[in-house]
Amino acid sequence: MSSPDRSAHIVLLTEGHSEPAAGKTASCLLRYRTAEIAAILDSTQAGRTAHELFGVGGSIPVVATLDEARSADELLIGIAPPGGRIPPSWRPVILAAISRGMRIVSGLHDFVADDPEFSAAARDRGVEIRDVRRNAERDVAKCPPLREECLRILTIGQDISVGKMVTSVELTKGLRARGIDAKFIATGQTGIMIEGDGCPIDRVISDFVNGAVEKQVLANQHHDVLVVEGQATITHPQYSGVSLGLLHGCDPHGMILVYEAGRPHHMGLPHIPLPRLESVIEAYERMAAFRGGGRVIGVAVNSRRLGAEEADAERTRVQAALGLPVADPIRHGSGDLLDAIRGLADRRRT
Repeated sequence: MSSPDRSAHIVLLTEGHSEPAAGKTASCLLRYRTAEIAAILDSTQAGRTAHELFGVGGSIPVVATLDEARSADELLIGIAPPGGRIPPSWRPVILAAISRGMRIVSGLHDFVADDPEFSAAARDRGVEIRDVRRNAERDVAKCPPLREECLRILTIGQDISVGKMVTSVELTKGLRARGIDAKFIATGQTGIMIEGDGCPIDRVISDFVNGAVEKQVLANQHHDVLVVEGQATITHPQYSGVSLGLLHGCDPHGMILVYEAGRPHHMGLPHIPLPRLESVIEAYERMAAFRGGGRVIGVAVNSRRLGAEEADAERTRVQAALGLPVADPIRHGSGDLLDAIRGLADRRRT
């Protein structure tokens, strides 16, 4: 990942939502930008630590007010609620941060800078507001020949919020550790906050999704490997459009399927059971065949709901059923998945 200033200067705002699902943005930033975070702001959990609430972030404190993090100069909104809207109770906190001269960073669909009260306060105080999802993408995909020496890997999901971004970051880190020039292509707000660049694909007008992803590939194909962060899944009835556009826009050589063990139905749709992993693989490979024909080469399991023995048993079961390498990148490490990527690269060279 990129290497910004590592001094602790960020307050993560998670008020009332300090748990891994609603606070997934905070959770990922605590994992990958730990040294830059001074505190988590949540008055309902004050006195606890990041590790107690999110399982990552160590002893970073949870505070009740901005007064307890005076050295911080940035307020980062750390939740990703459905619809991406600012909770009304957060308005006074954001205004207080602006009055202190703190930079505001948000990945919500509601743009902070478009709010008249926030924008006026920021203008009077000379404060920067960065809405990470704001973009001006207006190009359809041109589908030019892409540099074949640059291996393109896409993470895909059985469902939304299963760990595609974490898997993508871990794979990129692992490839770099092996001396491979790899680049993480962020396509969501949290990934952009971690990597420092990318495109918020779920905020791009539908006709331009493919083109926006293609633009990211074209700009970065001088690297040996691109690991493209997947969004949602083409099998989710609510969010399938962005997933298909991303698939065709990046035209991957290989895909890593990500799923959460123990999840019975689509998130937010309890009446619709999840499709079998085999069905998801078939759907993605069929859609990929309309362009380059990339195949699924490995499976990343999010085993957070399982104990260690259960996670090992799940890994063994899925590996036998699919005939693919399987690992939880956090619990087991990414070695087997990295080997699969290396194997794909070797096969393409012969």
